[in-house]
Amino acid sequence: MKIKTALVIATGLVGLAACNSSPTEQAADNIEANAEATADNLEEAADNATTENAEDALENQADAVEDAGANAADAVRDGDANAVNAM
Repeated sequence: MKIKTALVIATGLVGLAACNSSPTEQAADNIEANAEATADNLEEAADNATTENAEDALENQADAVEDAGANAADAVRDGDANAVNAM
């Protein structure tokens, strides 16, 4: 349920942000929203992990996904398509 709520909120925020932004900014916002949704899913999986090591690994992966999404979105904003394609 939390995942669905987060996705709905993220979609709504992206929709609102799209009203007054350029296509480049919309693309960057979508990249960030997708990364955040993926990270949220990984964090949910971490909450359900059966071992502490598995939980830590999933949380680290969620952090990495969020960082990669933020970096890719920044690259789009800066006009560096090659950085996004390398992701």
